[in-house]
Amino acid sequence: MNRNFLKTALATAALLGGFAISQAKAADVICYNCPPQWADWASMIKAVKARLNLTMPHDNKNSGQTLSQLMAEKNNPVADIAYFGATFGFKAKAEGTLQPYKPAKWEEIPAGLKDADGYWHTIHSGTLGLFVNVDALGGKPVPACWKDLTKPEYKGMVGYLNPASAAVGYVGAVAVNLALGGSQQNFDPALAFFKDLAKNQPIVPQQTSYARVVSGEIPILFDYDFNAYRAKYTEKGKFEFVIPCEGSVSFPYVIGLVKGAKNEANAKKVLDFILSDEGQTIWTNAFLRPARPIKMASETEAKFLPATEYARVRDVDWAAMETVQKGFSDRYVAEVR
Repeated sequence: MNRNFLKTALATAALLGGFAISQAKAADVICYNCPPQWADWASMIKAVKARLNLTMPHDNKNSGQTLSQLMAEKNNPVADIAYFGATFGFKAKAEGTLQPYKPAKWEEIPAGLKDADGYWHTIHSGTLGLFVNVDALGGKPVPACWKDLTKPEYKGMVGYLNPASAAVGYVGAVAVNLALGGSQQNFDPALAFFKDLAKNQPIVPQQTSYARVVSGEIPILFDYDFNAYRAKYTEKGKFEFVIPCEGSVSFPYVIGLVKGAKNEANAKKVLDFILSDEGQTIWTNAFLRPARPIKMASETEAKFLPATEYARVRDVDWAAMETVQKGFSDRYVAEVR
């Protein structure tokens, strides 16, 4: 682990540690990175309370902040379970912050979507694209392609999460890079794109920004289909999800049991519930693709873009992409930010 990441870990711990400790005093289970406005964790947390009678507070970290906090608290863990974008799940295992646990139904998760020893497993996945508040565009056309975003007409209208910290930020960078001709070994196309986009004064937050899109503060956000569909079908206003014309990628989100978890028994109950039929159905109702082969309700599936649009979406070897993530992040910080 490089010095910069360790410095980030310590800084993050200083900022978030006090909040985490106060959280732990009033909870039966602590989950890091379970924000209510992301992937409908709000409904999952309510279901955990209703079905298991366990209180699990919301937590608004991103994947990178979660890993930093786990590392800083390694000798005295606060969290019981942690949720990450897949690449950060790999890192969390490597850093020794997780312990193995295979919940009920674990064997039904495809082999490529779980750690063979049970340190982490996928609970759902999504497709990266553009979450657009059409009303906030002020009459401008809904962008159809990645390259559209660099046009002057979208100045100040485009947002993406920091790709050096947030999992969705890195996924967006991978999506752009592959769509514009890059590869695992060559991130030049993505870096050139972000340099061009910088001329349009993009908004680059650290945490999930669903509410900022709904309010119109960020008219166009690199985000997943499940967040865009949630807005389209549950919020006031006009929202769209765009799979850019050049293509995009899908991405799994994983969860794991924290090593030394103080509420280990309760945490295991939560992990079992999340992977149960009921738990997986909660995700499908929120437009997420479940990790297990759970059938999505036909009325929900009908609200997705047509299969012809999803034909532009690539599956990626995220274990391989994790090995080059630091190199990209270092270049992004040095050349773009």
